[in-house]
Amino acid sequence: MLNRSNTKSSHRSQRLPTQRWQIYSEQTELAQKLAEATQLSPIVGQLLANRGIETLEQAQAFLEPESQILPSPLEEFSDLALSVELLHSAIAHQQKIAICGDYDADGMTSTALLLRSLRWLGANVDYAIPSRMHEGYGINQRIVEEFKREGVELILTVDNGISAYDAIAKARELDLKVIVTDHHDIPQQLPPANAILNPKLIPESSPYRGLAGVGVAYILAVSLAQKLGQIAGLVKPLLELFTLGTIADLAPLTGVNRRWVKRGLGLLPQSQLAGVQALIQVAGVQNNTNSAVNAKSLKPDDIGFRLGPRINAVGRIADPQIVIDLLTTDDMGIALERAMQCEQINQHRQQLCEQIEQEAIAYIEQNQIDLLEERVLVVVQADWHHGVIGIVASRLVERYGVPVFIGTYEDEHHIRGSARGIPEFHVFAALEFCQNLLGKFGGHKAAGGFSLPAENLTALRSRLREFAHQCLQVEHLKPLLKIDAQANLSQIDRQLYKQLDALHPCGIDNPNPLFWTANVEVVEQRIVGKGHIKLKLAHNERTQRFEVNAIAWRWGDYFPLPPRIDIAYCLRENTWNGNTTIELELVGVRLPTQPIKTASPSSKAVFYYNQRRYICGIFASSSTAELRIKNDQGQILAIAQGDSTGFLGTKRETAQQVDITRSHFHQLVIAAYTALNQLPK
Repeated sequence: MLNRSNTKSSHRSQRLPTQRWQIYSEQTELAQKLAEATQLSPIVGQLLANRGIETLEQAQAFLEPESQILPSPLEEFSDLALSVELLHSAIAHQQKIAICGDYDADGMTSTALLLRSLRWLGANVDYAIPSRMHEGYGINQRIVEEFKREGVELILTVDNGISAYDAIAKARELDLKVIVTDHHDIPQQLPPANAILNPKLIPESSPYRGLAGVGVAYILAVSLAQKLGQIAGLVKPLLELFTLGTIADLAPLTGVNRRWVKRGLGLLPQSQLAGVQALIQVAGVQNNTNSAVNAKSLKPDDIGFRLGPRINAVGRIADPQIVIDLLTTDDMGIALERAMQCEQINQHRQQLCEQIEQEAIAYIEQNQIDLLEERVLVVVQADWHHGVIGIVASRLVERYGVPVFIGTYEDEHHIRGSARGIPEFHVFAALEFCQNLLGKFGGHKAAGGFSLPAENLTALRSRLREFAHQCLQVEHLKPLLKIDAQANLSQIDRQLYKQLDALHPCGIDNPNPLFWTANVEVVEQRIVGKGHIKLKLAHNERTQRFEVNAIAWRWGDYFPLPPRIDIAYCLRENTWNGNTTIELELVGVRLPTQPIKTASPSSKAVFYYNQRRYICGIFASSSTAELRIKNDQGQILAIAQGDSTGFLGTKRETAQQVDITRSHFHQLVIAAYTALNQLPK
């Protein structure tokens, strides 16, 4: 048998990310046609084709979203006119309006947007956000009763309310008017509100269908301001808040979201809002080495990875009022104070996430959980902050490639948790499958939240495992990379980067273009920062050699990478000491899928792995090149290049199929490729 023993240190230094690469088929004719029509390069034409664009008209609508004529929101949202009238009447009669928001970035930016606009329009308005720690998501009867005692006559929910039947029924019973603005999935029974604005209630073909909660709030605010003739000076600051909330909430960047976010990103560097100016300053976005100072436009990543987390962190582990104050004040001193609070809270959030992630990884490794057998990961520990465990769940999905249900004990008898899925696993359906074991639960396909009695934890593990085995095959248990096109390093230049700008803003449903290059040489590599790998890569093309710098975020566990690899990456701009270059941001790596040029079919190499001697070579198979590794007992491991499975045995007809992504085989294959690459050229 091939030796299966392994040390922990070699595991950490030799393994690679386990991923599924899904590469779009080349559409050469269509790509060329789109390239000629748009005066872009064929590789960008391929990217447009990958996004479902087939005609010049579709390409123009995508590349120039402002050129499209939008239907009026009043035509799309049947209750919008009524909502405007209810608010108009409340303002005219100085009736007290109360906003019920939410503690995530979408809910907080929505609350701030409507507070700003209603105050601008002369309303008597206040707000409340339920406690994440003690009440959980959405409007509840306590808040409704408190609003009544405070003399509120009109309640306006933002980013919540569509499922709050009992709370809204209580409000109507107390003779309060209610407008629900939300974007979450529609329940079987709608709440008895006076008006409901939810893009899930309008046709899927509508350009407004993908709006987040902040998008619904933006439409309501602008429509009301237009009705009152007070729109001048209001749209730009509201558009900035719309942009922050839409990107931070991971809303799809299609339809009106693409159009308005593109416009908002251009406004943010010279923001009119003191809070946004302060947040940009504290987060270092304008001085970021990857963003030009005084840039004409921010990128979604500036919000998604720099501004958004600082807003979200407050809602996760602190008081949302900090963010509401930040985004509604016009006093720069208060704004800077609140922005510094956001910064400090986010640093604490980062520490909590790192600690919980490391404890979860240690638990998984110490218990030697067989994820191929379990197909779902359930991790519950005491003393974890439930405000951040959802972030950790996402990181564990990225690391292990399986659905993750992570929880912590609220007390010795109750568990509260968060779940994240993979494309083939429906989180909410899984929670429904376990509903008799749970307390409260909710969510959608990709994510969810839940609570349960601690005594049901063992049964929950078993039930989730049963559900996972119904819908997941072994091949699904690897993170999926959707790759747009193959590129040579010679094509990576400023001209291509500039052309890719036409596809922005990129995000959900319009992802950053991903390329791949085969059989790249790792010239240099070192660890930088908190576990990142900085690399210099090279590729020989005909008679020329091309080199490029690259970064692989949070890949310290995979250091050092093998000397030859296939890479998947997006492009990024790096400015250092006044010099701007284009470099690669690695998101995927695998062993070479194309024949190694230094090894001819007759080349063989001897190498040692775990103190055992092996012989390896590249051999021509029926349809492709094949790597074969032979041990001193005559057993051969044969792998067609690019496959994630191989065959192990002394004879091909009796050989067993094995998964070469498993730790021992994976490391053995890396050692073989390394030996072949060291053969004399």
